[in-house]
Amino acid sequence: MLITEFDYELPDELIAQEPLAERSASRMLVVDRERCEISDHMFAEFPSLVRAGDLIVVNNTRVFPARLLGKSETGANVELFLVEEREAGTWETLARPARRLKPGKRVVFTDKLTAEVLEKTDEGRVVVRFEADGDLDMLIDEIGRTPLPPYIKRQADADGDRERYQTVYAKERGAIAAPTAGLHFTPQVMDAVKSAGAELAEVTLHVGYGTFEPVRVDDLSQHTVMAERYSIDDQTAEKLNAAKAAGRRIIAVGTTTTRALESNIAEFAAFKSGPHAAKLTITPGYTFRAVDALLTNFHLPKSSLLVLTSTFGGHELIMRAYRHAVVERYRFYSYGDCMLIV
Repeated sequence: MLITEFDYELPDELIAQEPLAERSASRMLVVDRERCEISDHMFAEFPSLVRAGDLIVVNNTRVFPARLLGKSETGANVELFLVEEREAGTWETLARPARRLKPGKRVVFTDKLTAEVLEKTDEGRVVVRFEADGDLDMLIDEIGRTPLPPYIKRQADADGDRERYQTVYAKERGAIAAPTAGLHFTPQVMDAVKSAGAELAEVTLHVGYGTFEPVRVDDLSQHTVMAERYSIDDQTAEKLNAAKAAGRRIIAVGTTTTRALESNIAEFAAFKSGPHAAKLTITPGYTFRAVDALLTNFHLPKSSLLVLTSTFGGHELIMRAYRHAVVERYRFYSYGDCMLIV
């Protein structure tokens, strides 16, 4: 299939610029693959749609404030967006203005935190090595800004977005973007899910730049998504294998959770604990072996996330669901509404 087949028209006013006051107050479009039906719901109804025995898997990664503002040696403003840690203290970054940051140049953030430019990659990233008077992660957390996606046309609110652009179950620091399907959950919803007889389990996949990198080919058979690190603990692997053996549904919260689970079972045949790399690229023709239902937000046109979602739900049905969501004025993208594909 061609990437142009995953396009749709979206009015700018449907791109959510702010989160709702209540996390669970979002709308939820339910897509039934067996019946080829779509129906409008509220996310607060999610616990009533799960079954006793379902295993709901979430991504417990925690977003850190990866956008840093500093000064060059000449006093010019410099912005570094931390993309990937090569080794302790050394990061690949997206820099502005990158042209001035030659190897050997220094960037000053505070009197306790500076960075030296080491090199520029062929992809245009700037590699820096931090020098910190204290714990580097703590210093970055103190001065960094929440890296909101570029389609949110406002400055990040230092307090509000730090809390809201984070799931309530976030634990493991390391993501540069939130696993947004999980933003709808509250402790009360999670309790209601358990009361319905479902189980919860956690994996960790640190959402990186590869998740959002544009598709750069026309033919999706030539498309690959950058590998991302993920981990599954022993307890979660046990729960996953038990659910699969018993024929119980595994419901993935988010495309990152889906990629971790499908990568794991594709590589090892059964779920295996440990740190791993998600190398799998999900495109049309892929057969899902791990995930039985998927909760996900609405994704950008012609994106790898929309391709994954459409591969799971069926291209024609998902594109129809997107057109319905536009007509019914659902809120789109990170702070928007969600879709449950069963």
